[in-house]
Amino acid sequence: MKSRRRRRYYYAMMGVCLGLFVLAWGAVRFVSVPAAVGMCVVAMVIPPAAAVFANRRDPEDDWWDDPRWEDPKWDDPGHDRDRPDHEPRQ
Repeated sequence: MKSRRRRRYYYAMMGVCLGLFVLAWGAVRFVSVPAAVGMCVVAMVIPPAAAVFANRRDPEDDWWDDPRWEDPKWDDPGHDRDRPDHEPRQ
């Protein structure tokens, strides 16, 4: 899933969360306080789920295959971390 689509899903989930809070305490509490509290509990679970969903790794992403992670001199002082040893210097 592309970054733009993940962002849309995240904002949609957060919009639903906000809508649940507003609807619960703006209208539903006059009919049923337990239902309003239940809506708020559901809304309380949405932000962490949205954050996990928005930050998950995609199979198309290649950020974990960075060749710099296998660089044997990574921690040596003065070593250029942006150019690993196995890449030719330009």
